[in-house]
Amino acid sequence: MATEKFKLTIHMVSSLDGIIAKNDNDISWFESTSKYEKGVTGEDPEEFLKTIDCYVMGSRTYEHALELSKSYGWAYGDKPTIVVSSRNLPAERPNIEFFSGNLTDLVNDHLKPNYKNVWVVGGAILVKDFIRFKLTDEIRVSILPIILGSGTLFFDNIGQEQMLHLKDVTTYKNGMTELWYEIIKEEV
Repeated sequence: MATEKFKLTIHMVSSLDGIIAKNDNDISWFESTSKYEKGVTGEDPEEFLKTIDCYVMGSRTYEHALELSKSYGWAYGDKPTIVVSSRNLPAERPNIEFFSGNLTDLVNDHLKPNYKNVWVVGGAILVKDFIRFKLTDEIRVSILPIILGSGTLFFDNIGQEQMLHLKDVTTYKNGMTELWYEIIKEEV
């Protein structure tokens, strides 16, 4: 499906101290809540997820998602999911595709011609590369009400400054706050 306006969004769930994964990959902290009366209930998750055409993730995120799917089901539904990896990994679902190579080629030759709304959902190394290569249009961070103290940082040594424009902030009744930033792209 050719698209008129392509958008690539990085989405990550993070603790307040910027941790996206505990050292042991335990995700029980995803259930962290703190009742916040002024918060909103949010839109229907199923309706929102219908707006995403394709997911992109790194190999470690994929392996972790496969492990979690044994208990919780596959979180990404039947949407095309591209796993960026040079390793030989099992394709556990028919909608999984593997990519090894230049991320600019992935975006320009595969994603832009076929999708409108692509979400990069992890991990930290892949996210860093998408930002460094200026392939990202926006970043959405869902911050949970917890400080983890150690683990994998969302933004760790990106190595360059990146200006952002705050598009929206939403705080939910469960205490989660979503920050939605547009990447400011420098004119060349």
